[in-house]
Amino acid sequence: MTQDITLERPGTHPGILVIRMTRPEKKNAITRDMYGAMAVALGEANADDTVQAAVLFGVPGCFSSGNDLTDFLEIAADPAEAKNVMAFLHQLAAFEKPLLSGVDGIAIGIGTTMNLHCDMTFATPRTVFRTPFTDLAVVPEAASSLIAPRLMGHQRAFALLVAGIGFSAEEAREAGLIWKVVGEDELEKATLDAARHIVDRPRLALRFSHALVRGERHDILARMDEEMTLFIERLRSDEAAALYKAFLNKKR
Repeated sequence: MTQDITLERPGTHPGILVIRMTRPEKKNAITRDMYGAMAVALGEANADDTVQAAVLFGVPGCFSSGNDLTDFLEIAADPAEAKNVMAFLHQLAAFEKPLLSGVDGIAIGIGTTMNLHCDMTFATPRTVFRTPFTDLAVVPEAASSLIAPRLMGHQRAFALLVAGIGFSAEEAREAGLIWKVVGEDELEKATLDAARHIVDRPRLALRFSHALVRGERHDILARMDEEMTLFIERLRSDEAAALYKAFLNKKR
């Protein structure tokens, strides 16, 4: 387990696994090790009868700034390095228990799209959801190209995923991307209270109802794989290489 992911198991919150991204010095940019750790945590939670729901948190002011740039470049050099990313995405899609998130501040790229797989997301007024895929010469991921149009309609999905236009927390709520906007001091309590409310439901009724509302996932998994093939192709393109070279030169 990487130190940038911390877990609070059901002993701390009965019936609930809390997964926290804790890399504030890098604005919670997600590394391959972090993806791997979250994939393992979700997989184990899926098989653990003591876990009835899971919750995702970042740190105050930053849910996630997206993928770590160094990892981007290493995946471009060797696509096999994307295995932890795909493991996490598949676990998100295959997770059979209620999944909630509490989002504060920056939510970029995967920091936005992972919430499309959550059953309830709470966000603070200062949160901005943005997916700059085309800015980075890549394409949408996490089956967002399938889920977002279903959820919010073509024009909002296009604005978010293709035009790269940021959504405020209230715009995200109106679009159906999140459940509720709450104050910064209320975020953790509101999210965990919702999780506790859910796990207090009769267990089998909860499981079957969740499965019915969620629906089959075959198309979600297939779209994830399709997106990732194209994502890596674009990541290795001359178009992307020029962007990242310019960015690295600027940092120097």
